[in-house]
Amino acid sequence: MDNSLLSSETHTTAERLVERTIFASRCLLAPFYVGLAVSLVVLLIKCGQKTVKLLSDAVPSTTSEVIANVLSLIDLSLIASLVLMVILACYENFVSRFELKGHKYKPSWMGHVDFGDLKVKLLTSIVAISAIHVLESFMNIGPASDRELAWSVGILIAFVLAALLLAIMNRLSPAEHH
Repeated sequence: MDNSLLSSETHTTAERLVERTIFASRCLLAPFYVGLAVSLVVLLIKCGQKTVKLLSDAVPSTTSEVIANVLSLIDLSLIASLVLMVILACYENFVSRFELKGHKYKPSWMGHVDFGDLKVKLLTSIVAISAIHVLESFMNIGPASDRELAWSVGILIAFVLAALLLAIMNRLSPAEHH
């Protein structure tokens, strides 16, 4: 038997073993997504607390305080939606496909969001969350200094520009499965 043939077969077997091990390591991501699902429970608890506060403070609060509390609930909702989007899209892109054929509540984007699309959606959500924080700062103008407000607006503008550039790059890049 030729030594070069044996060496080639051994290398191929070793290479396949390494590739299978690396590919199987994607399952190590699943606990991260379970941890994110637990964070949704924590966000739900915080939402409940803020809702109770909103209801209990409804009468003695000013309109701007009520609006700030509602914006806080919107903020939590957007963050929870962002977490859920990350869980579903990343699990499906990196770990395994969901078996949800014909499920009436399956989000329409599932199975169609690649990593580039996910980055754009995430950054867009971050821009919305950042905008809400800026709006909350302006609603509660008393405790925030001009410097803090300027930084908040500057950071928001940076997020908007980053989202815009990322969307343009994603649009210009060759589509893999559109």
